[in-house]
Amino acid sequence: MKEFCNYLEFTEEIIEDIDTSVENLGPCKIPSPLNLKPQCFVTDETRVTLRVNYNYLREQFSNNKEIPSLELAGPRPYIYFDPSKVKVGIVTCGGLCPGINDVIRSIVMTLYYSYGVNKIIGFKYGLQGFIPKCGHEVIELNPEVVKDIHTMGGTFLGTSRGHQSIEEIVDTLERMNIQILIMIGGDGTFRAAYKIKDEISKRNLKIAVVAVPKTIDNDIWLVSKTFGFDTAVELACYAIRCAHTEAIAVPNGIGLVKLMGRHSGFIAAAATLATKEVNFCLIPEMDFDLEGEKGLLAELERRLNRRKHAVIVVAEGAGQKYVQKDPPEYDASGNIKLGDIGKFLKDKITEYFKNKNIEVVIRYIDPSYIIRSVPANVEDRIYCGFLGQYAVHAVMAGKTGIMISYLNDQFVHIPIKEAIKRRKQINLNSRFWLSVLESTGQGSLKND
Repeated sequence: MKEFCNYLEFTEEIIEDIDTSVENLGPCKIPSPLNLKPQCFVTDETRVTLRVNYNYLREQFSNNKEIPSLELAGPRPYIYFDPSKVKVGIVTCGGLCPGINDVIRSIVMTLYYSYGVNKIIGFKYGLQGFIPKCGHEVIELNPEVVKDIHTMGGTFLGTSRGHQSIEEIVDTLERMNIQILIMIGGDGTFRAAYKIKDEISKRNLKIAVVAVPKTIDNDIWLVSKTFGFDTAVELACYAIRCAHTEAIAVPNGIGLVKLMGRHSGFIAAAATLATKEVNFCLIPEMDFDLEGEKGLLAELERRLNRRKHAVIVVAEGAGQKYVQKDPPEYDASGNIKLGDIGKFLKDKITEYFKNKNIEVVIRYIDPSYIIRSVPANVEDRIYCGFLGQYAVHAVMAGKTGIMISYLNDQFVHIPIKEAIKRRKQINLNSRFWLSVLESTGQGSLKND
């Protein structure tokens, strides 16, 4: 799945807009306690070039311009914080995702055993954990506390959505004498992290803020693949196979599966490619018509006439023009509440074939909460371990305002402000999406 996971469009306009400089709290003067050979350490001068168009590279070379590059993640020979004195805070925010506990465990184990840090605090229930009036306790973390949490789904620390006072959050960091804050979350968490870092800078505090990207939808910009995505696709495939089994068991059986994907359809598309049993894959990036000669309903009817069964996979953010409320409603985090495209399609399909006096059987499956709540699979578990370790290496070296990213087959440091500039989505002209169309055999589903 490397091709589509690494697929990011770095056009010249985008490249020129990316600031890859990383902020440091100060010079690193403390020798690293890591017992590594010199060649195993990384310096700030070690860079990873963005994988860009060849013609753009040739133009850069001919004009003696610097090729865009990112700072390589990894342990530094000298660190900024004194392990015997530093105090670290960890928080998880947003929705659940397979692998969160694996990241927490990796952070704690690396801090404790590799660097000798024994003052580690876990904040309960997301950013609410920093707000005094919420009254949530903090948890002292150590290897004994986190040793088995990777076997569980969800987040050991709990989570929450919604905005909290940035000033109060930084007040708590000051009051508790926390010098390092590691935040595990998605786009909303990153925006909060950027504001927290900005408030810290305004107060001239020496507190490092590093983020670990967490979103099951795989839609964070400048990240090849987010943790939990592989697990989500694996579970989604199971749901699709069940829908296919139900569909072929009866005449004119239709399996309808709704998967996660508010703005990006990576889970739906990847699961479609993996199962080879999907006939229609609907994603947020793709517009489609219901009615008309080339619309979904007419194409579905033709499919049933040919094969007597069909499987439809729809991402939750697809087709919102049919179900979005006007005016739109928003959740606690400021996200637009999505209309239920799955139920809408089920009702529309039922009505369409009833009017044609054609008997169909629809099996509707929505495994969303099951998928996001399970423990990570093997691949995600390994990946989460790396993310936690690289996050610790970064903060101990005094890096701040960055996220740990896996990009172009390397772990790198990317400024948070760059990660929140845009969202990663499927390019409908990419080889990845064209492979989905070839697999399903679906047309454009548009009448024009």
